[in-house]
Amino acid sequence: MFAEVIVDISASAVDKIYDYDITGFDVGEGCRVLVPFGKFSIEGFIIRVKETTDYDKSKVKKILKPVDDFPVITKEMIELLHKMCKFYHLRYIDVLRLFIPSEMRTGKVKSLSKAVLEFVGNKEEIFVKIRKNAKNQLNLLNFLEKNKKYYKTDLNNAYSLVAVNKFIESGYLIEKKEDYFRSPDFLSVENKKVKHSKLQQKAIDEILSKRDKTHLLFGVTGSGKTEVYMSVIENIIKEGKTAIMLVPEISLTPQVLSNFKARFKDLVAILHSGLSSGERFDEWKRIRLNQAKIVVGARSAIFAPVQNLGVIIIDEEHEQSYNSESNPRYFTKDVAEFRKNYNKCPLVLGSATPSLDSFLKADRGIYNLIEMPVRINGKDMPKIQIVDMLSEIRAGNTGIFSRTLLYELDNCIKNKKQAMLFINRRGFSSFMRCMDCGYVAKCTDCDVSLVYHKEDNMLKCHYCGKRYKVLTKCPSCGSERIKQGAVGTQKIVETLKTYFPDVKVLRMDNDTTSAKNSYQKILKEFGETKPAILVGTQMIAKGHDFKDVTVVGIVDADQSLYQSDYKSTERTFELITQMAGRAGRSDDEGKVILQTYAPRHYCYKFIANYNYKGFYNKEINLRETALFPPFTTIIRLLFTSENNDLVLEVVKKCYNKIFDLANLYKDDFVYYDAMKSPITRIKNKYRYQILIRLKKDREFEIINKIYSVCDECYNHKVSFFVEINPSSMT
Repeated sequence: MFAEVIVDISASAVDKIYDYDITGFDVGEGCRVLVPFGKFSIEGFIIRVKETTDYDKSKVKKILKPVDDFPVITKEMIELLHKMCKFYHLRYIDVLRLFIPSEMRTGKVKSLSKAVLEFVGNKEEIFVKIRKNAKNQLNLLNFLEKNKKYYKTDLNNAYSLVAVNKFIESGYLIEKKEDYFRSPDFLSVENKKVKHSKLQQKAIDEILSKRDKTHLLFGVTGSGKTEVYMSVIENIIKEGKTAIMLVPEISLTPQVLSNFKARFKDLVAILHSGLSSGERFDEWKRIRLNQAKIVVGARSAIFAPVQNLGVIIIDEEHEQSYNSESNPRYFTKDVAEFRKNYNKCPLVLGSATPSLDSFLKADRGIYNLIEMPVRINGKDMPKIQIVDMLSEIRAGNTGIFSRTLLYELDNCIKNKKQAMLFINRRGFSSFMRCMDCGYVAKCTDCDVSLVYHKEDNMLKCHYCGKRYKVLTKCPSCGSERIKQGAVGTQKIVETLKTYFPDVKVLRMDNDTTSAKNSYQKILKEFGETKPAILVGTQMIAKGHDFKDVTVVGIVDADQSLYQSDYKSTERTFELITQMAGRAGRSDDEGKVILQTYAPRHYCYKFIANYNYKGFYNKEINLRETALFPPFTTIIRLLFTSENNDLVLEVVKKCYNKIFDLANLYKDDFVYYDAMKSPITRIKNKYRYQILIRLKKDREFEIINKIYSVCDECYNHKVSFFVEINPSSMT
């Protein structure tokens, strides 16, 4: 017997299928094996078993041994491997690595086991054999008759090692090894039985009755979408099937997990990058061994090795974090569609602000649209008040906060309620600039300005992580007139403390959540403190449900509005609407203060009225007129190298070859050009890009030809990635 093997080396030159002889080994598809490769022994993945080979059998090498005692890759994942490699032009090994915890490959994490003791003796017979002064043995005997199985360490601690070993030697206790799984921490919550509203029940029934459909669950914030998800999953589990539930941010996972744990107990497993190596491996193994039936996690959980999949749910489906922006690049929704079709199960996409692409598909009947337009508590959505910050400046207020926001915060605190302030910029200020010559402190390895972090008194690069000393005078002209740029979360917190010195102010951004379980700690402390203010980036904008939040402040609504990206207006609408939904989720009225320098922008008009459909109609017409997605397909080829001349040479070669394609398919090419990337250098690597916009009829035929051109222009010193409809153009 022979096997087709992909060796675990991430290099294009060796990323191909190799044949190995597996005669005499009990291995099959999906197994990891150790194979001879050149002068080395390398781990590899079996993706197919066959009876013969096209090569000279005498020259085909034998595998050395299996690595695991079970297949780590399922048949479904092997089929997905081929689909992803073809569609996204990825290397085999880069996709295979998505399917298992990275620690498994390095051997840094192993399964844990505990010694379990089983009581097999008779109390009366044993009692007469124990000396009357052997108190530990007598106490142990009295305890053992209550149960049959115990952890050895627990008995050792309670009744002494000598007493336990005496029982083992006498045959009263039989020792066995049992797998022990490390479990992630989660917030303890009560499992509340709720009565479904008519809209919730209608949504549940529709999802369960149309198993072959992709459903778009379009429900306002607070409409009870999470209960719909859990009820659908509850029905699926009763049928003996499994479920995957995705959330966009790690910060949401603890809260969602807590609700799922309370309801489904040990049937739930969690997968996200915030787990320790051991926890991630054990959760994955529980899923692979079919001990966990429900997987909750961020983007990577879509590759969970669940079998007999009954439903896939993607909450906040509009979130760009579902798109992988590093190698290997993929769209989570594409992978979910494959798994939906493979398992013949429903896919549920939930959002209060669906992506334009998803709503267009629902509008055209490709997706099944389910609407939940009112909050579960029957309350109105919180009122959004738009504050013109230019008027504030004309009135003499040059501070961060408008008078309206300060007034509402003051009322909130007096009433012992909670507030959340959103600004999507961490740090203290976005840059440091010399007021005399205009010098801006930049990273030496990246073409970006450095962000001032006051707590560390450092300048930091948010792309490569390098740190620099704070400017006290300009290195260019020597001036001491240094100005700080736009404010970030640190500055917001510091300013709040001057206005409200006795109020607890918490901060939630990448700087405060780097430690393990820091998300849970911040959310728990905020939930238990009244009054309190939580300041954060977009990680506080969705999913969180705090009953006492009555005020939400959008400190700088314009930040995402004027980015050089065709999706900037859509992102602004999504982010502010989601953030507004954190207020007024119980009986107290919620208020949202939106600070902007462009109050007449059409986006804010729709936001103020929670008019998603009005915004959709306006934006989709603009996209159709300008020929942007979803009416065209954008292809971005990104080239990077430490050698500027070499990367330019490869880009020119590739550009010329694709130019010939553009002439051949001139009616299909809407746009074609090569340029520097908006951020021209990151981690000391120069970045160039080729941008293409294609009409919708023959785009995949052309994309495959573009892949072929890229292969022809391959240079091992230049990295390149092909992105289809990238979520970010930077």
